[in-house]
Amino acid sequence: MNSGALNKIKQVRQRYVLYHLLADACVAATITIGAVLVLNILLGASFFYAVPVFLIIFGLFIINRRLWLINDTAVAGFLDSAYPELEESSNLLLMEATELNLLQQLQLNKVSAAIDQIPVSHQAFTKRLRLGAIFLVSVSFLAFAIIGLNVHWSKSSTLSIQNNTGKNPVKEVILPEVRSVNVTITPPSYTHLAKQEQDKFTIETVEGATVTWKLTTNIPVKKVSLVFNGKEVFPLTNSNDSQSKWTAWKTVDSSGFYQVIIDDKPSDLYQVQVTKDAPPVIQIRTPKQYTYIDAGEKPQVNMQALVTDDYGVSDAMIYATVAKGSGEAVKFKEQKISFSTSFNQTLRSYNLQKTIDLPALGLEPGDELYFYIQARDNHAQLSRTDVYIVSIQDTAQLMSMDGILSGINIKPEYFRSERQIILDAEALIKAKDTLKEANFRDRSNDLGTDQKLLRLRYGKFLGEEAEGNIADPRLEGNTLSDPTDFGNGAKIKDEYTDKHDNAEDAQFFDPSVKAQLKATLTEMWKAELQLRLYKPQEALPFAYKALRLLKDLQQKSRSYVAKTAFNPSPLKMEKRLSGDLDKIMQPADHQDIKQQHDNFSLLKSAASLLQQLPRLNSLNSNDYRILQAANLQINNQAAVKPGIYLDAAKAMRRIMAGDKKSLITDVATVETAIQKMLPAAQPAPQAQPSASDMGFSKAYFLKLKHTNR
Repeated sequence: MNSGALNKIKQVRQRYVLYHLLADACVAATITIGAVLVLNILLGASFFYAVPVFLIIFGLFIINRRLWLINDTAVAGFLDSAYPELEESSNLLLMEATELNLLQQLQLNKVSAAIDQIPVSHQAFTKRLRLGAIFLVSVSFLAFAIIGLNVHWSKSSTLSIQNNTGKNPVKEVILPEVRSVNVTITPPSYTHLAKQEQDKFTIETVEGATVTWKLTTNIPVKKVSLVFNGKEVFPLTNSNDSQSKWTAWKTVDSSGFYQVIIDDKPSDLYQVQVTKDAPPVIQIRTPKQYTYIDAGEKPQVNMQALVTDDYGVSDAMIYATVAKGSGEAVKFKEQKISFSTSFNQTLRSYNLQKTIDLPALGLEPGDELYFYIQARDNHAQLSRTDVYIVSIQDTAQLMSMDGILSGINIKPEYFRSERQIILDAEALIKAKDTLKEANFRDRSNDLGTDQKLLRLRYGKFLGEEAEGNIADPRLEGNTLSDPTDFGNGAKIKDEYTDKHDNAEDAQFFDPSVKAQLKATLTEMWKAELQLRLYKPQEALPFAYKALRLLKDLQQKSRSYVAKTAFNPSPLKMEKRLSGDLDKIMQPADHQDIKQQHDNFSLLKSAASLLQQLPRLNSLNSNDYRILQAANLQINNQAAVKPGIYLDAAKAMRRIMAGDKKSLITDVATVETAIQKMLPAAQPAPQAQPSASDMGFSKAYFLKLKHTNR
């Protein structure tokens, strides 16, 4: 055995395994980066999950490739296929010299000399590694770009939210007399939120929170107060003899703004953003809004609902009403049904399930159940769903002949035939124990045949003249999808030609009736299938549903037209075609429309004045009165929506104070706010212009009248 050649084969095997492991590592790292990045963006997962994900994927690659099974014999076979100079004799290097004959020894010497010239690394080994490295580098750059954009968007959105909500706004303008401020926000106990402390005047909290201000001044002052929404004055109390520490507390229930006044010196406006407590949200997943229980189905309703609230759900209940009877004899019975879920933990979300047994509530065939779900949150707020209806089919009413013996009979023999199939099936079920198996199957098969004949008779109303026209709709619409039919004019003509025996071209009924007839045929198909399988008990629900659909069609096809008597007045032949309209007066509609008071006239005047303000040297008393009235309306809007109108209120105060440092910017801010406050202009009534015929019609009628004389 040539040790040098054998070492060369082992080196090639090691290099092959190494390159494939590195390639698998690159591919696993690429998949890991993509998966962890998606999880981080969608679910906020940490990047530390990359290590276990990489190990799992890399392990799966190793198990799949089974590199440990690659031996020297496999490498020798690879060398024989890659290098013709070896003459497919590399396996001689792995054999003992004593086992070789003379010819093999000569070939061995030739192969040993040739294998020394073969390199250890091969392009086939590094190809997959290069591709994996390219993918890894590309995905890494893409991931860094996405992370950078995500961080930028997060900072931008955070800054936007902070600017809009006031949670951490732009630097506040504070009076120079204020040394420090501590604002403590205590949310209501039912919210289970923690207490917050801040050194900013801007407040963002929930409804009903208690806010405590602790204000420290640089110098002793006589009076400190808070003015909310420009109306309510709330004084602070002095907590020491030096008159430099002031405290106050207030329960905040609505959004708005306030300012601090120290010795009659007002501060800037500070925003108060209050989040209202929303009532619970109820989503009923099952059942549907209207549920119809056919004959043979279990008389029960499986209810699934999701109840959520922002601070916790304290209770949920089903309010059910059972309606029995009909007409004036109808009776109602109300009752409450509790869920089996406990609400002691007052979680924010509950998945509720309840199975309602209708017979336990006293429902019988023909009765209806009306129910809705009502939920209550920790703040005693209630919300309820729409009313859901559950009806149980009354087979006795369905089998009655009242609907056929009265009114208009559209297809009475077909109704009786379907009814007769149901009666025969029920009789067969009762006599099953007394019949032989062969007789039972024969009668069931005969009923299936009757059901088939009835179905075909109804199929004629849909243009189905043969049984083969009834096809699976899932297989329709693709008749021309075969590439071999390209350019086949005969098949295209056959597909789009209006044929009288095509079920889809039948025009006996409108689309709604046609759809219900198709649904009826589907139920007949299902009933026939069960009868053919000798299962009449399972065929009854489909037969009952088919009969109910047919009876609904009968009720829909009824119409009533009342007889009316009309006696027209006799015509005067001497005036016929005379064109005499002297005694015919044109209708005139006169209506006095009073101009309503425009509540936004001052805002419109203020907007016009603000456009001229940069060119005015001073304001007269009338201009100041207009701006003052507009300032009052802007303050009212800022008290309701401080996030939108508070900046405009600040700008308006600076304008009225005569501050011209940022006059143009302030005017633009106020004008934007006024445009949001003004409603859309309503069109004023005006007379419709009438086209003139230049007297042609009048001359024509005069000429016609003169001719008839």
